[in-house]
Amino acid sequence: MRRGQRSLLLSSTPSLLLRSLVLLSLCPRGQAVQAENVTVLEGGTAQISCRLQNYDGSIVVIQNPRRQTLFFNGTRALKDDRFQMVLFTPRLVRITLTNVSVSDEGGYFCQLYTDDTHHQVATLSVVVPPEVPSVEVKTEAVEGGEVELTCVSPRSKPPATLRWVRDRREIAGVISQQENGKTVSVSNTIRIPVERKDNGAALSCEASHPALVGQKRVRHYSLDVHFAPTVKIIPPQGILREGDSLSLTCSVTGNPLPRDIQWSRVNDTLPERAEKTGNILHMSRLSQSHNGTYLCQAHNNYGRAADHYTLLVYVSVPPKSHPAIAHPNRTSSTFTKEYQDPGAVVETHSAVPYAVIGGILALLVFTVICVLIVTIWCSVRQKGSYLTHEASGLDEHGEVQEAFLNGNDASQGKKEYLL
Repeated sequence: MRRGQRSLLLSSTPSLLLRSLVLLSLCPRGQAVQAENVTVLEGGTAQISCRLQNYDGSIVVIQNPRRQTLFFNGTRALKDDRFQMVLFTPRLVRITLTNVSVSDEGGYFCQLYTDDTHHQVATLSVVVPPEVPSVEVKTEAVEGGEVELTCVSPRSKPPATLRWVRDRREIAGVISQQENGKTVSVSNTIRIPVERKDNGAALSCEASHPALVGQKRVRHYSLDVHFAPTVKIIPPQGILREGDSLSLTCSVTGNPLPRDIQWSRVNDTLPERAEKTGNILHMSRLSQSHNGTYLCQAHNNYGRAADHYTLLVYVSVPPKSHPAIAHPNRTSSTFTKEYQDPGAVVETHSAVPYAVIGGILALLVFTVICVLIVTIWCSVRQKGSYLTHEASGLDEHGEVQEAFLNGNDASQGKKEYLL
């Protein structure tokens, strides 16, 4: 800096993000003025300082960007309480501006009136960080279709950067910007296909900005996918008999969830004692008159669904009478009740052990088989003996004939044969 020059310095508070020094020589042979450009966050406080060198008591005037005088030699000239004179010395003049807005941007003049009027201009820049972005639904999400979502950051300076994220992956979208005075509105629009399983899926829109120093403003959004209802009747367990109670629960899903659930009986009306409470149908003291097919139906703006349940009530049969069976240690036998319905188990207790009965039957079968074997064997043996004797008779006849031809006494030969 040359000797004899004056300077004007505009400095910032700790909230300032950027400081760039601008040095101008206004009076080569006289006083010097030095000034600084200042950047501050909207809503913060800026300090404007004027440094004077070789000050000789000349008039110092500070003006705003509209060339309105703020202070005249330390005296307030403009009624704006946001501006305060905090220091006025031969070397330093300092004012503060609180609650800074973008309308305060521009060049602030520090003027030194001598024989010639000289001034230094410091530019005040205001940074506007984005707020948490909002989400606009352009088209309704319906199962099998597409949903159009737009993330909007309505006001920032410089423009914020927006991106959509799902499951830690970025979804590419269409970026657009629109200037609103000194600030900028930014939007990011995406179109994605949706199914029933996507209902409730988590998406997020992230806004980043230099003023956030690495942090992000995030808007979370859950997909709201509309789909037709599904209906399922939850049946009871086991066999239903006369006198039992029955509660049928109709499980319904859908988006939006159907509010009106209808119960009916196919080709008939509901029993008089049937009670409907929301999605539950209750019937007490069942009888065969309750038999039939019951329907549960539900609908919303996207479809209708139904499910059915067939009720069959079984009748209990009175216990049958059975004769007593003699037993050495018992005079009578007890029998359980028998029912004519599926799943009924009939258990009969006998006075005679099953093992004894089985042994007797096995012995009888064995005896019969033995008698049959002996009978067959005797019959075969008798037939063989008869055939043997017949053959022997033929041989004897031949010998008698031969003796007769030889002149022997036939009677003698016969007698000898017979002997």
